[in-house]
Amino acid sequence: MPTKKSNNGKVQPKSDAADDLRSLFEEQLKDIYWAEKALTKALPKMAKNASAPQLVEAINEHLEVTKQQVQKVEQVFEAIGKKAQAKKCDAMEGLLKEGEGIVEETTPGPVRDAGIIGACQKVEHYEIASYGTLASFASLLGEAEAAEILEEILAEEKEADSTLTSVAQSAINAEALQGDEGEDDEEDDDEEEEEPANSRAAGRNAAPKKAAAKKAGSGKAAPKKAAKKK
Repeated sequence: MPTKKSNNGKVQPKSDAADDLRSLFEEQLKDIYWAEKALTKALPKMAKNASAPQLVEAINEHLEVTKQQVQKVEQVFEAIGKKAQAKKCDAMEGLLKEGEGIVEETTPGPVRDAGIIGACQKVEHYEIASYGTLASFASLLGEAEAAEILEEILAEEKEADSTLTSVAQSAINAEALQGDEGEDDEEDDDEEEEEPANSRAAGRNAAPKKAAAKKAGSGKAAPKKAAKKK
């Protein structure tokens, strides 16, 4: 730690470093506060665009947890004696826009669901890194109550990430991979169904033609036989 000399000539720790760390801690706390509030608006949209029931359920459950986390971050501000303030988090804004792009570029089904899971997990990983850092800073600054709350939120974010991984591995990723193959199989089945139908239609069309030809042939033969008798 940087040091400075006091008036009596003794070397003492420099307090500027601690002040700088506290300022950084407070700024990052404002970032994550904005991020959590933004998530409470983004998660319902993700749930609305998801198809798999287990994914919709996981997103809705995390929405409720996120609402509670907003309150917990406010408790952290209170614990350090500061008013809760939000500062726009560029990182979270970018992640949420990426998630919106995935929805716009895909159609409802397993592929979109896989994309939504990936987008949600990117958000979770950002939050895990953020809360891990904030908890560490709080401990270094001697803010035990704040550190405890932040560790609690960190555990919740890790659990949410684990849940999303389980949902993805249960079926969604596999279904997304097989989606195109399934469509090809359906097209092949349609073609096979069309072929017998075409054959039956051709057979029905051929029958009248044969009958007409037979009738025409019998009509021409009769006059010739009558001519020979004369």
